[in-house]
Amino acid sequence: MRLHGLNGKRGTSMRDDRKCKGIIFDMDNTLLQSRIDFAAMKEDIFRHLVGHGMLTERFPLYEHTTSTMLEHAKQAGMDHTLYLSCLNIAEKHEVRGMEGAGLEKGVPELIESLHGKFVLVVVTNNSLSAALKALEVTGIKSYFDPIIGREQMEALKPSPSGFIYALNQFPAIAADEWISVGDSWIDGAASAGAGIPFISYRTSLEAMMDKGVRPIARIDHISEVRKWIYG
Repeated sequence: MRLHGLNGKRGTSMRDDRKCKGIIFDMDNTLLQSRIDFAAMKEDIFRHLVGHGMLTERFPLYEHTTSTMLEHAKQAGMDHTLYLSCLNIAEKHEVRGMEGAGLEKGVPELIESLHGKFVLVVVTNNSLSAALKALEVTGIKSYFDPIIGREQMEALKPSPSGFIYALNQFPAIAADEWISVGDSWIDGAASAGAGIPFISYRTSLEAMMDKGVRPIARIDHISEVRKWIYG
């Protein structure tokens, strides 16, 4: 297993002057092997927004995630009722995609080894109900406190809102005493916005930096989180 820092060399430990006290995990494709069809979700919400005159067919859908598309629609004047209807579409895809979802390889062992030593938090753009159900079914829900879904956010990732919410739950832990782990640039951008160091899971450093995200490391296997914490 390999763990890479920004210089491409194997990571050793976190900064000597910082002790990690909390870890924030993304959920889909980080903890869970998600079956959510994110492309279909984005397309359905896009069609819904076009139908309500908030977007046009010329909107560069390929450049956006569902969350950034929704933020664009907000800036264009989308009202709260339409926003909620978009989230209802998203939740249908989420619930469907959570059925039979399993865990990423190594997650149970990792979470069990970290529990009680670190504050463990999940921050996901999914609805809280879908997240709670998925984490319950996969047997890891009890290891996390809190689990933060989009209902606790002012805006979806890449906004740092969910991460700031987590920080506010633990005021004795400084932002740089956390790390976050996720597979998408939106996780990294949200983490950076809250001042929390970010580890890229499976996604290349180049792909992250193309989106303006600078992870402290990239890992191939979720178990490598331990190496980055302990050295």
